[in-house]
Amino acid sequence: MTPLWVLFLGLVSGTSCVAMHVCLANGTTRSFFCVGSRVNQMPTVIPKNTSYIEFKLTQLRLIPRAAFSELHELSRIMVSENGALEGIAAHAFSNLSNLVEITITKSKNLVFIEKGAFWNLSRLKYLTISNTGLKSLPDFSKINSAAKDFLFDLQDNVNMKVIHPNAFLGLSSDTIRELRLTKNGITEVLNHAFNGTKLDRLLLMGNQQLRQIHSQAFSGAEGPVVLDISRTSISVLPENILWRLKRLTAESVYTLKKLPNLDLFTQLIEANLTYRSHCCAFANSKKNMSVVHELCDKPNIKQEEPQWHLEHCTIEVSCHPKPDAFNPCEDIMGFTYLRVLIWIISVLAIVGNSVVLLVLITSRYKLTVPRFLMCHLAFADLCMGVYLFVIACVDIHTKSRYYNYGIDWQTGPGCGAAGFFTVFASELSVYTLTMITLERWHTITFAMQLDRKFRLRHACAVMAGGWLFASMAALLPTAGVSSYMKVSICLPMDVETPVSQAYIIILLLFNVLAFLVICVCYLSIYLTVRNPSFVSANADMRIAKRMAVLIFTDFLCMAPISFFAISAALKLPLITVSHSKVLLVLFYPINSCSNPFLYAFFTKNFKRDFFILASHFGCFKMQAQIYRTEISSVQNGAWVPTPKTSDGTLYSLVPINNPH
Repeated sequence: MTPLWVLFLGLVSGTSCVAMHVCLANGTTRSFFCVGSRVNQMPTVIPKNTSYIEFKLTQLRLIPRAAFSELHELSRIMVSENGALEGIAAHAFSNLSNLVEITITKSKNLVFIEKGAFWNLSRLKYLTISNTGLKSLPDFSKINSAAKDFLFDLQDNVNMKVIHPNAFLGLSSDTIRELRLTKNGITEVLNHAFNGTKLDRLLLMGNQQLRQIHSQAFSGAEGPVVLDISRTSISVLPENILWRLKRLTAESVYTLKKLPNLDLFTQLIEANLTYRSHCCAFANSKKNMSVVHELCDKPNIKQEEPQWHLEHCTIEVSCHPKPDAFNPCEDIMGFTYLRVLIWIISVLAIVGNSVVLLVLITSRYKLTVPRFLMCHLAFADLCMGVYLFVIACVDIHTKSRYYNYGIDWQTGPGCGAAGFFTVFASELSVYTLTMITLERWHTITFAMQLDRKFRLRHACAVMAGGWLFASMAALLPTAGVSSYMKVSICLPMDVETPVSQAYIIILLLFNVLAFLVICVCYLSIYLTVRNPSFVSANADMRIAKRMAVLIFTDFLCMAPISFFAISAALKLPLITVSHSKVLLVLFYPINSCSNPFLYAFFTKNFKRDFFILASHFGCFKMQAQIYRTEISSVQNGAWVPTPKTSDGTLYSLVPINNPH
C-alpha cells in the first residue's frame, strides 16, 4: 500500500495522482483510496485500470449494487474500519474476472450482506470477513471460484451463531486450502454444513460456545485433512470425517473427555489434545499404512524432509501432551495382584467394621468411654473400606480403557467424594486411635484417683474436635488447597503451590506425631504394669506382646506412607505413582482391617456382646448361654471376674487388682 503522505506529496509535485473529493487515485500503482470520515457515499468515478481499492475509516453506510462493475482489472478490495457501514447490496462484487482478494474487516455495524453480493468471481483466492456484526454467513453459492488453494477467513464475528446447511456450497470448485472459522460466536454446526466442498484445513478454534458439530455436518464434503477445534466446547467428534484426518488439534477443549473408536483414525499422524491420558490411547496405536513409500529407506530422509517423512513413513501417531508421572498409561490398579487384593481388603474392612458397629450399637450394656471411642474408630475404618471399594469398582469398570474414562472420573464428583472419604477416614482413624491410647494410659496411670476419671462427656468433647479436624482436612482439597483430581486414586497429591505443599506436610506430620504419642503412651503403660504388685509376670509378657502388635501395625501403616509422602511433598519423590498404589493397597488400609480384630474381636466383652446378639437370630445359642450364666453369677456374687482397667471397659490390656 502506498502511504498517504506519498499521495499528498504527489498532488503537490504534480504527478499523476488525481484528487476526487476526499478519495485519492495513484496512477503509478493503479491504487484507489478513500480514507476519512468525509467519505459518506460511494465515489462514482474510479479509474478503470485500478487494481487495488481501499475504503478505510469512512462514513459509508452501504456498498451499492454493481459498485465495481466497470473495474475489470481490479484484483484486490480492502474495506476496513468503516464504523458506519451497515450493509452490502446484491451484486456489489460481481463479474470481476481478475479479482483475487476481498477483505472486509473491523466494521462492527455491518449486519447484512444481501444474497448474491458475491457473484461470478472465478479467480477469487482470498476472502476475509472479520470483526463485523453479521449474524449469519453470507450467500457464497454464486462465487464459483476456480482458483487453487482458496483461503476463506471468517473470524471475530461474535454475533454469528450457527453454520447452516450448504453454507459453503459454490464457494470454490477446487480444494479450499484453509477454511478459517475462528473466534466467532458459533454455537452449532448443522448437518450438511460443508456439503459440496473439498477441504484441506478446517480451523474452528476459539469458538468457545461451540458445543455441537452435527454427525452429518460433513456429508457431501471431501476432507478435512487437518482439523483444529481448540478452545471450543465440543464433547463429541463427528465420526464420518475421522478416517481422513492426518492432524487433529483439540487443545483446551475440556469438554472432549472421550475419544471415538481409535480404529476410525486410519490416517492420523499427529494429535495435539487437551488431556494427557488421551495420548495413552495412541501409545500402542499404529496408523494403517499398507504400502510404505520407497523413499522412506533413503538415508537421512528424516533429517532432510522431516514433514514428508512424518506423513509418509511414520506409522506411530505423534501425540501431545505426553502422559506425566501423575497419570501414567495404566489402569487405576496397574497390576493384577493389586486388583485382587483391593477387593479382599475392602470387603474385610467393610464387613469387619460393620459388625463392630452393629454389635456396639445394639449392645444392651451401658455405653462406656471405650465403647464410645471404638464406635468412632469403627466408623472411620468403615469409610476407608468404602473408599477402597469405590476405587475397586471404578477400576473394574474402566479396565483397559481408563484413558477414555479418566477425565470424567478424576474431575467428577465421584473422585471428589472418594478423596473426601479417604482423607476423612484416615485422619479420624488416626485421631481416634490416639484418643483410645491416651484414655488407656490415663485410666491405668490414675486408676486409684476417681476424681480424675475420664468420663463420657469428656470423650464427646474430644471426639467433636476430632470430627471437626478430619472434616476440615478432607474439605480443603475441594476448596483449592491441593486437589483430589491429580491422580486416579483420588489422593491429594497436588503440591504445586506453597499452600498445598504446607497442607500435605502438616497432615503427614500430624500422623507422625500421633504415632509417637501412641508409642510413648504404650511404653508408659508397660512400665506401669511391670510392677510385680500390679500384675503377674505371665500377664506382663502377655501385655508386652499385645502392645508390640498394636505398635507394629500402626508403624506398618504410617511409616511407609509418611516417609514417601513427605519426600513427594518436598518435591523429591522416591517412588512413582504406579508404585504408590502398592502402598495404597498393602499398607494404607492395614489399620482399617486390623483394628476390628485388635480392638474388638479378640476381646472377651466384645465376644460376649456378639454371641448374645447372634443368639437373637438363632445362632451361637450355646456360647450366648455361657456368657449369660457368667453375668448372672457375677450379679449374684457367686463368681468374681478379672477386674478391668475402668468400669465396664470393653477393651482392656491388663487386669487391675481391686484394693481391699
